[in-house]
Amino acid sequence: MPVITNIEDLKRLHRRRAPRMFYDYCESGSWTEQTFRENSSDFDKLYLRQRVAIDMSGRSTATQMIGQDVSMPVALAPVGLTGMQHADGEIKAARAAEKFGVPFTLSTMSICSIEDVAEHTEKPFWMQVYTLKDDDFMQRLFDRAKEAKCSAAVITVDLQLLGQRHQDIKNGLSAPPKLTAKSVANMMTKVQWGLGMLGTKRRFFGNIVGHAKGVKDAGSLSTWTAEAFDVSLDWDRIREFRKMWDGPLIIKGIMDARDAKQALDVGADAIIVSNHGGRQLDGALSAIRALPAILDAVGHKIEVHFDSGIRSGQDVLKAMALGAAGTYIGRAWVYGLGAMGEAGVTRALEVIHKELDTSMALCGKTDINDVDRDILMIPKGFEGDWQA
Repeated sequence: MPVITNIEDLKRLHRRRAPRMFYDYCESGSWTEQTFRENSSDFDKLYLRQRVAIDMSGRSTATQMIGQDVSMPVALAPVGLTGMQHADGEIKAARAAEKFGVPFTLSTMSICSIEDVAEHTEKPFWMQVYTLKDDDFMQRLFDRAKEAKCSAAVITVDLQLLGQRHQDIKNGLSAPPKLTAKSVANMMTKVQWGLGMLGTKRRFFGNIVGHAKGVKDAGSLSTWTAEAFDVSLDWDRIREFRKMWDGPLIIKGIMDARDAKQALDVGADAIIVSNHGGRQLDGALSAIRALPAILDAVGHKIEVHFDSGIRSGQDVLKAMALGAAGTYIGRAWVYGLGAMGEAGVTRALEVIHKELDTSMALCGKTDINDVDRDILMIPKGFEGDWQA
């Protein structure tokens, strides 16, 4: 068993053990990947303020996200295709999250279905949905989530159009993946991964195939996904989705204070400041630099969560210190899953928790709920000094 001390260790293992097309799907952004890179590198511009001679015993990272108890302010973000990173990936990740006491968010584009995950877990998880044109499919998706006792719905609003992701195009990564001689040859070198996939019946998009009208195989799925996303989406349409789901609602993909106010107006319980991990609009501000302005605009009226770029417990701590009410990890847990399955997701959570707990203490705080901007040294103009 390799010694894992940080998320980068899991990333290296993931790269060795998962097929290239699925590793690249996780570890890439759109166009030049500027936003993808700066989502992480901009955390380095925020410095922590060390304090000493303060009682550091009795520490707690426990808090709440949308009124639900969490062992630390970290949820597993929705990531599509994770059942291809490791056999039964969504089930394994949901189990790891459940045991650790943090929320797991299932993607609509998962390999394992809502029902698969519910059958193999005991506690409620969250369900992510896209803003699709098919009302019948959308309503039944919400109904299935309710039947599975999902405790929140997460509506992703930043995927009306697909950002151009060069690596995915070159690798034939689509829904469903287009296999080439090169990608098949690469898969054949990933023996452990291949044995896992041979041993599972879950190799297709379980939330869609057999549920969306006319989608029964790979060909019909490709046609459906090409037509399903709603480029005409507006806030009135999001209000319609709100009526389809009467439980806690989180809106993901907010990067502007004006959109944050609109999300508040449609009745969301929380918003997620996120640029889709740098996979949509390249050349956009990093999520961590966009966070303060959105908090200033709506943070006193709605829970503001944070996603995009977190690779460590210190990143979690910095986002919380800026004022976020919770954070999400995406790539960090996928690295763990691709590296070691459920044990890898658990290890990713352990690493982040250890870094969060230790760094919080060294900043003179013993309760995550007491963390504020006092622990940060924020450079002037961190959000940018832009012309009107």
